[in-house]
Amino acid sequence: MVIKKNNKSTAVIPKHIGIIMDGNGRWAKKHGLLRTAGHARGAEVFQQIVRYCQKIGVEALTVYAFSTENWTRPKEEVDSIMSLLRQYLNDSFSFKDENIKITFIGDRDRLDTDLSDLMDEIEEVSKDNTDLKLNIAINYGGRQEILNAAKQLAVKYKEGSINLSEVDEEYFNNLLYTKDSPDPDIILRPSGEKRVSNFMLWQSAYSEFIYMRVLWPDFKPKNLDKAISDFNKRTRRYGGI
Repeated sequence: MVIKKNNKSTAVIPKHIGIIMDGNGRWAKKHGLLRTAGHARGAEVFQQIVRYCQKIGVEALTVYAFSTENWTRPKEEVDSIMSLLRQYLNDSFSFKDENIKITFIGDRDRLDTDLSDLMDEIEEVSKDNTDLKLNIAINYGGRQEILNAAKQLAVKYKEGSINLSEVDEEYFNNLLYTKDSPDPDIILRPSGEKRVSNFMLWQSAYSEFIYMRVLWPDFKPKNLDKAISDFNKRTRRYGGI
């Protein structure tokens, strides 16, 4: 899709954007608040950005909400994040009514049963929606995702249901959590950090990485516009000349 202003094409919209929502804790500290306040504000920004992506025609958005490594944070903070997630799923999570297809990616085994059940319910209700595809990564890690796919492949081979000659990148890709989404065009990380942090390691092989110094709770649609503008200035050669 192309954004048009005054009948002039201004930017090609990426089909798939991945966002590492980073900086909630630092934002809270900067404002003299508890870290939990930063996560609450970050959740509000998340909803705003999802709707903006839908408005401008992004096909898929994958957000990094909680990583497999985040369990090492203080228990109070982890409990607060899970409580906030539970609140949004119960009370405020209206995307299922906005033609947005929602998928939760990651390992749900460690999550409380009520959270897992809510995720199942939202996925079921929104499964036929045809606008933006929203992937929310919770208890997600890129290495864990690849390892999980490799284990599935090993089981299929042991059962004799596949031959190694059938296994190519497309086959392996269909064993990943994001099998229904194209590879991300952009991996965006606010907060100034310049790490991928175990996010979509397989899928981001040829993604354009964009780092921004704005903390996630201060992130606005204009920041996403800037990232898309930067993306449009790059030449994607995919290993060619």
